[in-house]
Amino acid sequence: MKLIETDVLVIGAGPAGSSTAKHAALNGAEVILMDKKSEIGSPKRCAEGVSKEGLKKLGIEPNSRWVTKELSGVRLISPNGTDVWMKEDQVKLPEAGYILERKVFDKFMAMDAARAGATIMIKTLARGMRKDHDGYIVSCESMGEDFEIKAKIVVGADGPESRVGRWGGLKTTVKPKNMESGIQFEMVGLEMEDPDVIEFYFGSVAPGGYAWIFPKGDDIANVGLGIVSTVTDKSAYEHIVEFVKNCPATQNAQPVELNVGGDPVGGMIKNLVKDNLMIVGDAAGHVNPLTGGGIITALEAGMYAGEVAAAAVKEDNYTEKRLKEYQEICKKEIGDSFDKYLKTKDYLLSLSDSDLDSIAAAFQDTEFENISTKELIKLLIKVSPKALLKLGKLF
Repeated sequence: MKLIETDVLVIGAGPAGSSTAKHAALNGAEVILMDKKSEIGSPKRCAEGVSKEGLKKLGIEPNSRWVTKELSGVRLISPNGTDVWMKEDQVKLPEAGYILERKVFDKFMAMDAARAGATIMIKTLARGMRKDHDGYIVSCESMGEDFEIKAKIVVGADGPESRVGRWGGLKTTVKPKNMESGIQFEMVGLEMEDPDVIEFYFGSVAPGGYAWIFPKGDDIANVGLGIVSTVTDKSAYEHIVEFVKNCPATQNAQPVELNVGGDPVGGMIKNLVKDNLMIVGDAAGHVNPLTGGGIITALEAGMYAGEVAAAAVKEDNYTEKRLKEYQEICKKEIGDSFDKYLKTKDYLLSLSDSDLDSIAAAFQDTEFENISTKELIKLLIKVSPKALLKLGKLF
């Protein structure tokens, strides 16, 4: 059987995998990036929103090929319809940015990895792996051909509850209460109050999560929601159908695409590395527990993973102790804030629809200066004595 050897094998070519491959290659490692799909980025499993600040931090220049919409504000809607508008001309919106075309964006990120020197292998499935004395040997299949790849470091970027991580002995299982069921239509014919503003709907419309409308230009938008199955008797599909039927913006719209998937919102997984093994992105829990967003943190974590992997290759040291540098950076830069957001999410789950309506009413009488997830939580603590009691020490 054919055997291919490389320094770093990244399994999964989403944003996390492509970022890992790019930065490992840029720092001198020989890298293979593989994905089981024939088209990287398809199907999308994402609402496609990213922050301008996040892209800027990572040195990624916006491209008109994959930016479908630049946003000018945020609208928050409580269960009784009370809405809070935050427009760019009134407040700074550091986390409101762009709506992507993920099918194009993900390919562009993989292209960046290729330009950096990584070898891309599409339509290539990892079937299993076994430990070799100085790495792993991964069993692969592509277009009917069986072969093996021997790598000094294997990076699992294969999504929630990573099989690659489990094969290497990491605990990647997510508890049901920490796995949101996400469902989304891409729709045409929307009638939004402002098609340049992103909308979030809270309360029993999406138990355990929220519903969203992310405009993509003209009368097109991603319309979706995330729920936690342990707090509702309905399926995600039943909730989205009900939402579309009742929301004024979507009542006359029609779906042209359906996306479903799991979103791990339990915070960063405790152990991200073992000897010769790392996990990154959704596989590692690099998803904001409060917002469910993970594109920017996946790219950021991939950068850290690639840099550490390349350094380990140069040192010829692939031990868990050496690779833990990546885990420690992720904890400091990503995981610690996620712990706070997880506690905030648990608090919000305890609120009734009437509680959320009261908070929205209080927000309407508040002047905003700067809007980010952190600043909104601080404001929540300010207007709600109950929130102060539960979250006051966190922020």
